[in-house]
Amino acid sequence: MGGSMDRRSFLARSAAVAAGVAVAGAAGDLLSPTTAGALLTNGPGRNGISTAKPKRGGSVVMGTTAEEQGFNPATARFDNVGDMYARCVFDPLATITTDGSWAPYLAKSIVPNAEYTSWTITLRPTVFFHDGTPCDANALLANFEAQYNAALLGLVLKPIVATYKVTGPLSVQVNLKSEWIPFPFYLCGGTGGQAAYVMAPTMISAPTGGTDNPVGTGPYKFTKWVPNTHFTAVRNDRYWRPGFPYLDQITFKPIVDYTSRAEALAAGTIDLMCTDVPQNIITYRGNKQWSYVDDSNGVPGQPTMDFFMLNVAAPPFTTATVRLAAAKALTRTAYTRIINLSIDPASSGLFVKGSPYYSKTTYPSYDPAGAKRLVKKVEAKTGKPVAFTLASTNGTSSERAATYAAAQWSAAGFKVTKGSYEQNELIDNALGGKFQCYEWRQFGAVDPDMNYVFWSPTTINGALSINMARNNDPRVQAALEMGRTSSDPATRAKAYQQVNEYFAQDLPYLFTDRATWAIVAHPDVQNFNNPTTPEGKKAYGMIGGSIWPTQIWRS
Repeated sequence: MGGSMDRRSFLARSAAVAAGVAVAGAAGDLLSPTTAGALLTNGPGRNGISTAKPKRGGSVVMGTTAEEQGFNPATARFDNVGDMYARCVFDPLATITTDGSWAPYLAKSIVPNAEYTSWTITLRPTVFFHDGTPCDANALLANFEAQYNAALLGLVLKPIVATYKVTGPLSVQVNLKSEWIPFPFYLCGGTGGQAAYVMAPTMISAPTGGTDNPVGTGPYKFTKWVPNTHFTAVRNDRYWRPGFPYLDQITFKPIVDYTSRAEALAAGTIDLMCTDVPQNIITYRGNKQWSYVDDSNGVPGQPTMDFFMLNVAAPPFTTATVRLAAAKALTRTAYTRIINLSIDPASSGLFVKGSPYYSKTTYPSYDPAGAKRLVKKVEAKTGKPVAFTLASTNGTSSERAATYAAAQWSAAGFKVTKGSYEQNELIDNALGGKFQCYEWRQFGAVDPDMNYVFWSPTTINGALSINMARNNDPRVQAALEMGRTSSDPATRAKAYQQVNEYFAQDLPYLFTDRATWAIVAHPDVQNFNNPTTPEGKKAYGMIGGSIWPTQIWRS
């Protein structure tokens, strides 16, 4: 869709995921990491990776696609932008490596029992929060309890987490109600994994949970946040990773309009930016005046998908025939050519070729004549037009995409009314079920289990449904449980292939394409795509438009 839409920010409000944990050599070896693929770049010296000796000092300003509303990992709504803010001030317990698996980060080790129903997280010694207090087991327990007791995270955690228990000065045991093999990925940060980030107990106990004054263990210390203007942090001179960070200061500047963001980069007002807009990608890809990376060659796990989300619990989409007609009326190939300038490949499901979870499905082909016949059939049965409201965010790209889809549906005989909202209102409406059809973007994840809460019928609730499409298919639930509890990669692959097929039959999501994210930088911004684990292993760089600030330096 190519809009400046951070709809994934609903992750914190609606899921912000469980207190997951990871340990190298344990569950990571049982999972089959999806092919991460090499990021497409502008070549050596322009790829965000430097082998030169880093220089200390200086600052960078990064232009972002959106703003956050707060920074408490238990209650905020991090998207890819919030994740970058978090990586400045906090550290995740684990991280994703270049092969798509995971490794400890703030945690020294994270070890499951034999049944994978209990995990013990042991923190690194002599790590302190920015306020001087120790990052120890009591602090970690306070974080887990804050997540468990949060209004929305509780909906995710309480069905699966039994108890938390301090087992040593630096160790906390998370006891589950059933086995959870991919549990580690939830504490790697990234969109959907914000429960990874550990905040100081003084922040947790502060008014409003310290959401406007974050205190963590991270490479930078928070100094100032002016909403919709800038977020600034300065170097943490007591950072526990020797030698890091290199910059004196880092600032994030939200510039929602993609044209204005590109103009700011050209003018030097910002030093680098993230973007998912095809027009930007066409401008910078291959232009060696700029350092550039994008994820078109592949991502760890599954990429973010663009689609139209239907509320299958609200008329007219309670009727399977109406959903089928809507799917047949929408052409994915032309859509991605016209709306996304052929940058984003067309898609008909959750996964892309090359993923072990990908398989061909029975998702309907483009058939406008067939769509018309189905619409007329429903009209004849009900005696009234098949009408619905299609809404999007009020960004230019989003409204353009919605207008195109509305024209296709109108041509098939649907009566379509268009609307637009600020993104936060759109998210609230989706969670509350106050919609019929939304232009949407979601599901990028390093492991498909991280979408459990969004696909599971168990999270459908009348007042607040994390399964926003409200698709209640017991076959989906059975497959999700298989993917969550099996240690066999082939069994897990089969489970998510089944989920993909059931969605092709149920049609709660009308897919269009997979999103492409990119980072563009002035060439003197070094190493923005080259993070490492504390043990020196290569960590994964840009994922979904989010990068690590720790290792960046200016030449």
